[in-house]
Amino acid sequence: MSGTTSRRAALRHLTEALQAAGIDNPAGEARFLLLDLLGLQSFDLVGGGGEAIGPDGAARLAAALDRRRAGEPVARILGAWEFWGLPFRLSPETLVPRPDTETLVEAALRLVPDRAAPIRILDLGTGSGCILVALLSERPAAFGVGLDRSEGALRTARENAWRNGVGARAAFLAGDWCDAVSGPPFDLVVSNPPYIASGVIPGLAREVRAHDPAAALDGGADGLDAYRRILAGLGPHLAPGAPVLFEIGFDQAPALRRLGPEAGFTVREVRRDLAGHERVTILVQDGEPSGAAVHSGENGKMLVEFRDRR
Repeated sequence: MSGTTSRRAALRHLTEALQAAGIDNPAGEARFLLLDLLGLQSFDLVGGGGEAIGPDGAARLAAALDRRRAGEPVARILGAWEFWGLPFRLSPETLVPRPDTETLVEAALRLVPDRAAPIRILDLGTGSGCILVALLSERPAAFGVGLDRSEGALRTARENAWRNGVGARAAFLAGDWCDAVSGPPFDLVVSNPPYIASGVIPGLAREVRAHDPAAALDGGADGLDAYRRILAGLGPHLAPGAPVLFEIGFDQAPALRRLGPEAGFTVREVRRDLAGHERVTILVQDGEPSGAAVHSGENGKMLVEFRDRR
């Protein structure tokens, strides 16, 4: 490509180059790169596809193509990605938000159908903040705390919260799971912790293995270390009946059904992602709820009522 290459020809060149490199969805990725790196909208390709990309544009696209052919994911090249329809900046300390994780957000929102509910949300292992920010964007009276061990991730999450208009209702803390949690109890807890078994990581796709932070992937020998730690320390920080939602690996629901009771929790529901995999477990601490009442609604789905705890 050169500065005189048209936008339309540049898109075709990127698509062909990515296809030749064996990249899945080469047309879609080429479009992402072209639009973002040249600062264009889709309509710019329709009405202005014949315009030249210019020398700077050619240089940016060539550099991005080299990085993608070397195995770097498009999201890492762009430094940002969309989740729940919202833009999120990425950093080396954060995972790229995945569509599967939207299953957790959807499940949490179903549990709190009242948009005006003044709930307190805890997000353990917040990373980019995508889960917490998505929930706060949908529940404007809620307040949330995002906790992570990585200072870099927390800086990114804080920036994403402000970028998406919920920064005034979010706080971010550094700590090792529940060790740093304090203050009033939480009405809802969400977490997408590291859940890949250590021995599996070397066999992951290059895009994940070489570019995602290991600390956000490695769940220990059996992939369950984070769940054990969280369940062991979470109890005192929960409002009565508060649901706890975990993203899990596709085969980990039976393990959570075992770990939950060992720590005083019961798995009430397992929700599947769009591919049909068991993706989210919903747990409730054992005992009769007296504050946030978790019960079955239509079709057996769980609902939460937040009563005045004064």
